[in-house]
Amino acid sequence: MDTSAHPATDTDSGDASRSDGPTPPAHRRRTVLLLLGLTAAMSATALVIGLLSWAPDPPEPARPLTLAEGERLAAMRVTNLRDLRAGVRVTAGAGANRTELVGWVDWSRSLLYLDVGGPGAGAERGLLQRVGPAVVIRPDPAAVPTPAAPPLVPPVDRWRQHHLPPGAGLAPVLDLLLDLSADRPDPPAVGRWVARDTVAAGPVDVLAAPLPAATPSPAATPASSAAPDDGQPRYWLDRDARLHKLVTRLPGVGPVTVTLNRADRPTLRPVDALGGRPGLPRALTDAERRRLDRLPARLRAQGGGATATLTAPVGSDTNLRGAGWLSWTTRTAYLAVADLGVPDRRTLLWRDAATQARADVPATAGGGGTAETPGRPPMPPPAGPWRFGRTGTDDLSVLAGAALAAGTDARRGPAQRVREDVADGRTVDVIELGAGPGRLRYWIDRDGSLRRLELHTSAGMWAQLDLSPGVMPRLAPAPRPPGTTRPAAQPR
Repeated sequence: MDTSAHPATDTDSGDASRSDGPTPPAHRRRTVLLLLGLTAAMSATALVIGLLSWAPDPPEPARPLTLAEGERLAAMRVTNLRDLRAGVRVTAGAGANRTELVGWVDWSRSLLYLDVGGPGAGAERGLLQRVGPAVVIRPDPAAVPTPAAPPLVPPVDRWRQHHLPPGAGLAPVLDLLLDLSADRPDPPAVGRWVARDTVAAGPVDVLAAPLPAATPSPAATPASSAAPDDGQPRYWLDRDARLHKLVTRLPGVGPVTVTLNRADRPTLRPVDALGGRPGLPRALTDAERRRLDRLPARLRAQGGGATATLTAPVGSDTNLRGAGWLSWTTRTAYLAVADLGVPDRRTLLWRDAATQARADVPATAGGGGTAETPGRPPMPPPAGPWRFGRTGTDDLSVLAGAALAAGTDARRGPAQRVREDVADGRTVDVIELGAGPGRLRYWIDRDGSLRRLELHTSAGMWAQLDLSPGVMPRLAPAPRPPGTTRPAAQPR
């Protein structure tokens, strides 16, 4: 028998057996994949059906305030005063009239420090500070449209008093920010709970109620006439009666949104025109009293005078800058004064103990320079339309007179040390004399020299006369018209 064919037969049968179908493990894998695909398809179908048929839970309907919510809203302004200050961002108006404010509010001192921007900023574009009713700005027409937080230490130059017409522009917005504090709770609020929300600090309730009146009166009308949707301002208030956001409308302004950052609470420094950084007033020490008592002799001994630089916000919207000299030996002052509102003119001011003379001249004839930094007046005083008379009672005359009087008698009423400060790189004690309007501040360094004299003006601001004691040029008197005589010195 031929056995050579058997191996071939065995091989054929083995190939046939492998080609009959997949092995059992491969079959199981295919089955599992098929089941997983069916499961995924069914899940996707169920998800689509669920999404098409799902509807969110309806929001809680608005309702009247509960007693606790009304008490929280009534305590809001007291809470602001207790927390002292906060970061603030405001959008006022809409479209081309929109103004944006970024900075801080200090309710404890009625102080605002803001950067003003937006398309509707106008003349206020730049930095702004307000203390009570007094407003100063540092204009920056070239500033970028979007404001940023102001520098914590404000610039020392180019601040000017600014008048804001009441009831228009920024005035109602600034009033609103300061009116968000009070030293006692408001009457229970009448309003509605609107919704729940979440801000960066956590959950809040959105409440609708009128704005609290700064000075409640039976005939008072709310500062706001309407807010979105229902005609009432809306407050985003947390459980501790802290306000985080306010949306309202102000007459003459339009929609206003105020957002507060309760964690942004730096100590703010008013600029010099608003009184400078806060201090802790106290009685004078013996050393400070001796320096004040010896000041007149010290001034007369330092070459007899000083160069002077004037920065004076006076009147309702007048900002003066000046430069010149003071002589304590001859009791004479001679200054070239510029009004920022009339930059091409200078007023030459000459005065002694009894007489005052003024002459208005072109800027080029009055010492030159710019309105912000005028040059010293021409020497000798030029011939011209000098107006002679006795010393006046306007703020500039009072400040110049007080500076001359410091060389004879530096004591005017009660004195207290307000704070320590720096002037011309020297540490000084700021000593306040007198009380009420017209009070003076002497900046006396530790060597006993007078570095600055400040006057609290009729506008509620501080005018400064910065002094650099040294050898003085001889100050010739202003030329008098023929036939006039010099009045006798007034007794002191």
